[in-house]
Amino acid sequence: MIIQQLHDQRVVLVNQDSFYHELTEEELATVHEYNFDHPDSFDTEKLLDSMENLRHGQAVDIPNYDFKSYKNSVFPARRVNPSDVIILEGILIFHDPRVRELMNMKIFVDTDADVRLARRIRRDTVEKGRDIGVVLDQYSKFVKSAFDDFILPTKKYADIIIPRGGDNHVAIDLIVQHIRTKLGQHDLCKIYPNLYVIQSTFQIRGMHTLIRDSQTTKHDFVFYADRLIRLVVEHGLGHLPFTEKQVITPTGSVYTGVDFCKRLCGVSVIRSGESMENALRACCKGIKIGKILIHREGEDNGQQLIYEKLPQDISERHVLLLDPILGTGNTAVKAISLLIRKGVPESNIIFLNLISAPQGVHVVCKSFPRVKIVTSEIDIGLNEGFRVIPGMGEFGDRYFGTDDDDLQVVPPSQ
Repeated sequence: MIIQQLHDQRVVLVNQDSFYHELTEEELATVHEYNFDHPDSFDTEKLLDSMENLRHGQAVDIPNYDFKSYKNSVFPARRVNPSDVIILEGILIFHDPRVRELMNMKIFVDTDADVRLARRIRRDTVEKGRDIGVVLDQYSKFVKSAFDDFILPTKKYADIIIPRGGDNHVAIDLIVQHIRTKLGQHDLCKIYPNLYVIQSTFQIRGMHTLIRDSQTTKHDFVFYADRLIRLVVEHGLGHLPFTEKQVITPTGSVYTGVDFCKRLCGVSVIRSGESMENALRACCKGIKIGKILIHREGEDNGQQLIYEKLPQDISERHVLLLDPILGTGNTAVKAISLLIRKGVPESNIIFLNLISAPQGVHVVCKSFPRVKIVTSEIDIGLNEGFRVIPGMGEFGDRYFGTDDDDLQVVPPSQ
């Protein structure tokens, strides 16, 4: 049920049962005496290795254990790719402290003993092809004692205990919401409360895939970049102050809503920032937009202010600063410093961009802790040329269809 509700995230399920040891010839001869509910029956080292690889973004081959031959070489292994959420399931999964340390959330499903027995009978007879007499014999010999000795004591390690299992819809909904919250929080968001990353979905990731692809045509790049920009702008507008407002609907009813912030303007950092102006105008009819031109010069990535044209009353407005890429943060610091010198309160500035490098986030958030940053993704970092990686190349060139080598920095006419 958790996987079903997390349909817009990449989720994989890994079962501890896949990591049973293959039985030796001697063990096969007395298989009915083999305790499959003892921690030693699992290849925990292989499980740990697989989980570590998944956590570090590497695909793994999970064994496909055959419960009729008690071998993991009968069927081909299952290829599992790195995912947003990895669900590791198993009755003895909390026994080894090394496995517990890998987990961000530990859930113990507490079910009545009669229900556990009924499920055991159904699973072992239907899925594993065992005789019901053998199942009941193993239950009395091994399963019940294993629960008391190895499973129940690990209940204390759980972060969440769910009574009634899958029938507890309230608990499952709370777990899903917690997972969604964590997925939406980049590690930097936990450090800087003024950093906001819009929640990732398959749609957003798909659009990022297209605009980051070097083979994407200009037409498609502009189309999907515009879609992402609109999402970022809408999210940024949600951080503006509002006042409560009541209106009368056509049915004569009273609707209590909010009134949009009136004193607002945009400021685009020429020239990439100009790509975000149309989305802002589409959201805010008649909005004033100023411009700033900052030139990067020298190997030290120094910044020089070339041109600025801002609304005269900008100090009285909330400002949406537009620049699709936050790299080193130097350009952003220069632009924000100019706005503050013009009298704009730091808390009135919202910086909107599509992708951010952690280095730039650190620089801006430390320099201006009251400026809000809204972005759609945070990338790995910067290369030696101060370019964001994996990034999407020169955004302005790809959006406007120009070649950076042919450009000269010319201040716009007054």
